[in-house]
Amino acid sequence: MSTEEKRIDGGLDDPGIFERDIGNVEDSTVDDGIEVLALQDLDPALNAKMHLVNNAIDEIGWTNYHWKLFVLNGFGYSVDSLVLLLQSNIAIPAYKEFGQVGYDNAQTIATYVGMLVGALFWGMGADIIGRRWAFNISLFISAVATVVSGAAPNWASLGFFTAMVGFGAGGNLILDTTVFLEYLPSNKQWALTFLACWWGIGQAVTGFICWGFLVPSQWNCESADNCPRESNQGWRYVMYTSGALVFAMSIARVTVVRLQETPKYRLGTGEDAELVETLHSIAKRYNRRCTLTLEKLEACGTVRTAHSEKRYSLQESFIHLSGLFVTTKIGISTLLIWLSWTLIGLAYPLFYVFLNTYLASRGALDGVGTFDTWRNYTLTNISGIFGPILAAYMCNLRVLGRRYTMVIGALVTMVFFFAYTTVSTPAQNVGFSCAIAFCLNIYYGTLYAYTPEVLPSAHRATGNGIAVGCNRIMGIISAVVASTADTGTVVPIYICAALFLAMAVVSAIFPFEPYGRRSS
Repeated sequence: MSTEEKRIDGGLDDPGIFERDIGNVEDSTVDDGIEVLALQDLDPALNAKMHLVNNAIDEIGWTNYHWKLFVLNGFGYSVDSLVLLLQSNIAIPAYKEFGQVGYDNAQTIATYVGMLVGALFWGMGADIIGRRWAFNISLFISAVATVVSGAAPNWASLGFFTAMVGFGAGGNLILDTTVFLEYLPSNKQWALTFLACWWGIGQAVTGFICWGFLVPSQWNCESADNCPRESNQGWRYVMYTSGALVFAMSIARVTVVRLQETPKYRLGTGEDAELVETLHSIAKRYNRRCTLTLEKLEACGTVRTAHSEKRYSLQESFIHLSGLFVTTKIGISTLLIWLSWTLIGLAYPLFYVFLNTYLASRGALDGVGTFDTWRNYTLTNISGIFGPILAAYMCNLRVLGRRYTMVIGALVTMVFFFAYTTVSTPAQNVGFSCAIAFCLNIYYGTLYAYTPEVLPSAHRATGNGIAVGCNRIMGIISAVVASTADTGTVVPIYICAALFLAMAVVSAIFPFEPYGRRSS
């Protein structure tokens, strides 16, 4: 019997079972033994090895190791939202102290520029040097930069260190989903959507920190006319406290998990022996079964499409970019994902940038004191925690899957945006703000999870990084628009609502549905 016949006629764990599975489920959307991209004629050796590795991960199942990853990767989500809210909350008191010299939205732009560069750098870097180093280093950079920014002597230096905070956090967000997904058993892939609840937790924690330091009069100037540093320490205390928290998270990542390189990254680099050792060590630690062997992986052949001969070269970067368009269907999927991130990247900050001016023009902020402002802010942030929890349940329903969960989330958010145009009282403002935060995170949390699920493993971080980069570019544009446009009209809210309608349409036509399929 030839080698090829042995492979096709082998046992249940033989690579040949992969080929028989494909023949039986050509058009199936629900089959736990088939990978999302299995029918896309990718590298045959990579496909076969991916099938075996997914079998092994499913065989091990959910363990305490995954719980640790859920919490520590969740920190990354928290840091991303923490960074965005920090700069928006400390910008005004810092601007008072520095004599109102410079561009008033400079901190917003600096944060988004840093996150843009971080997303692209760490995204492609994680596909080149591996997930492990990027995962550990990016959060540490963000922590140190946050602490240092609290000691900034002027507006320009604060902008630089704010950008460095964004640089670390921007890459970290990409790696959270990538690392978590590449260790997840297939029947728990919905947990990737659930992971986004940490975004709301980060917002809530940031709100409490800011509430504690930006309200007391002894730490905050009342006006810019007389605002020396010693009378305006509140925003600096916010940065020191937040930086210390992020630093503790970065240390926990190194000491609690001691992350090994992910199995699916090692598939692309040919580190089959190390891959088997990693999975067997997890199985042994948690008393689970793992029948994957080095011989089975080697029998599949050699992976040739994941990297170039020279790892640190322009050719390597080209391979990761071109790998996102290796087939027409994958290329269309990649472009639609990037479009979705662009749309949400414009709608999300645009709404919050214009919101206060619009509400003031309608009298919806009349009589709202400091306590009420921070209370409402906290309620809105807490509401955002529960959107991804509902989304995780919805996306694991056969009738909805990931795509229609995003469709529903986007459409319901659109409805609340249109309804927001009727807000005229503080109570209505709180109610609609909480509803929008909840519904928006149904869409956003699912998109965060969907993106890495349908990208090829060897190029996953690069594609994810570019997607998030598109999002950050729109954040920069929204900050510029806020400084030049008329923010007291209803037009921006209608535009945001229309953007969510476009997101719903794009979600409906995504070519891949990960429900019932395993990530490739």
